Amino acid sequence: MICCLLFPVLQSISFPLFDGMTVTAVESVQALLLLFFAIFTFFYIRPLEMQDGKKQFWLWAVAWWLLLFGRSISWGRDYFPDVPKPYFRLISVFMIAPVVFMLFSPYLRQEIALKLKTLALPIWPLGLVILGLLISDAVEHSRSLSFLFLYDLAYKDFIEEVYEFPLILGLFLTAYPWMQQDHVPQEIEVMQFHKE
Repeated sequence: MICCLLFPVLQSISFPLFDGMTVTAVESVQALLLLFFAIFTFFYIRPLEMQDGKKQFWLWAVAWWLLLFGRSISWGRDYFPDVPKPYFRLISVFMIAPVVFMLFSPYLRQEIALKLKTLALPIWPLGLVILGLLISDAVEHSRSLSFLFLYDLAYKDFIEEVYEFPLILGLFLTAYPWMQQDHVPQEIEVMQFHKE
């Protein structure tokens, strides 16, 4: 939250943009974070070892992280700009499809409903998500609130990108308590195995 208040100050101190390289670096860090959260979620939760419902929910969560990762790198176009566009459209379809088609699973829908009924949504992380989304969208589309955060048009892309950090981190911090709820430490599993 403190960083959210400080980001606009970077314009006042003429934070160096290095001819767009700073924005590219910020985007790359965001992409790495999203990929890390996908990997972390998969290995922390180990969804393939879970029962139906929880398994589908956490695989769906991993698919969401991968979708956000793919979108953040424009489906790979940022790194391979000379490749024809149809390839990237195909990649986007393959990354969006699991998130959409998994919703046809009754197990997943039941698990989503169960989690929304029984688990609390953490207020501060959710606030970060909403704040990051509103501000980055306002700056990107020059909405009425953008004047509060963007003083110099040269910093438009930079300010839009840095306000996506609260959004990304807020999403993870919102999901993490749910992960802790479903996570079964390996030590407990080993003890149960020996008891049997």
